[in-house]
Amino acid sequence: MSSYDNEKETLEIGIIGLGDMGLMYAKRMISHGWKNVNVCDRSENYEEFKELLKDSGMNVCRNGHAVSRQSDFIIYSVEAENIEKVVAEYGPSTKMNAIVSGQTSVKEPEIRAFEKHLPNDVHIISCHSLHGPTVDSKGQPLVVIQHRATKEKFDIVIRVLSCLESEFVKLSYEEHDRITADTQAVTHVAFLSMGTAWKTQRQFPWETPQYVGGIENVKVHMALRIYSNKWHVYAGLAIMNPSAKLQIQQYAQSVSDLFKLMIQEKEEEFRTRVKKAGEFVFGKSSESREPILLSDTILDKFSLSIVPKEKRKPNSHLSLLAMVDCWYALEINPYEHMVCQTPLFRLWTGITEYLFRNTEMLEAAICSALYSKDIRADDMEFYSASKGWAECVNIGSMQTYQKRFEDTAKFFESRYSDLRVCSD
Repeated sequence: MSSYDNEKETLEIGIIGLGDMGLMYAKRMISHGWKNVNVCDRSENYEEFKELLKDSGMNVCRNGHAVSRQSDFIIYSVEAENIEKVVAEYGPSTKMNAIVSGQTSVKEPEIRAFEKHLPNDVHIISCHSLHGPTVDSKGQPLVVIQHRATKEKFDIVIRVLSCLESEFVKLSYEEHDRITADTQAVTHVAFLSMGTAWKTQRQFPWETPQYVGGIENVKVHMALRIYSNKWHVYAGLAIMNPSAKLQIQQYAQSVSDLFKLMIQEKEEEFRTRVKKAGEFVFGKSSESREPILLSDTILDKFSLSIVPKEKRKPNSHLSLLAMVDCWYALEINPYEHMVCQTPLFRLWTGITEYLFRNTEMLEAAICSALYSKDIRADDMEFYSASKGWAECVNIGSMQTYQKRFEDTAKFFESRYSDLRVCSD
């Protein structure tokens, strides 16, 4: 038996928190031969999970104390807003010289909680899979943060997490929070704003002519995918990451500034602003770069729309124009963060690039933004929605975020089956 095989037989792994990501991690570890995976959720859920996972190969424990006392490598898989409370409760029970990690989307409060509540002999190596639990982890970015640990302990973490078949990205926790703000927070709020605007309009976008086409297919599909997930997945990243707050505020400001120019039909100022931002992010039209996305024709195959392609109407693509304006204002180059790309960020950057690299499509969007009255109401609702989400994040209320999210999710609830068909 090799030393690696022996390690799989002897190393005790612990997972505290059996949400979607915690369960996904545990199942992958078991399937790749790790024999001792100790798991727990809240104490009141013990009997439920003990029955649910009785044939899984996992050792279901009553609480985090039991997991912490016996495990050599412990992962806290809890919501970012709860990490302080959970670590404060179970951290002091951590086994001597163990490794402790966390799976939260915001690392500053997680690291702070670890430093405050864990014994000094414990090694801190955090991680974050940059994708949701329903996405195949193979080839996806997996951030690892060697905050307070020896190389020997870090290597153990890499060997265990190799079961996910992800691409490791080594960062500091400060770098992680800045990059996830760049790649996730604004992307999420753009899709959230689209969904809220459609809900306010009482429209399913794939049933209206201006939301037909390759770019629109991605917008609709990704917005529905976000709203079909749990609200806290996005709330912690937006509200608890200071960098995210700044960027969300700028995105809302970019939407506002562009919308004001649109309704005043200030063509020269609007056109100049859009083109200047586009050149900063994507370069001049004569410059070449390998495109991120497939063609409009391919994307059409994944459409949810029942409207014939020939009946499409122009769209201002205000959400995309504002994204590029936001990147320009904050001097963010999205291509620098592709090493930490999420599926959502890659799609979002791809359709934005596709719009700005297609001279005819960009010109149609500019003209539509300035002069098409057919979509003015939609753009106004998007403007209002983006302001609302930015204010919600700035206030920092998880309850308000949850209510806004769930109100919109409920509107689309009956149509998530359409999304699943499209995904399949």
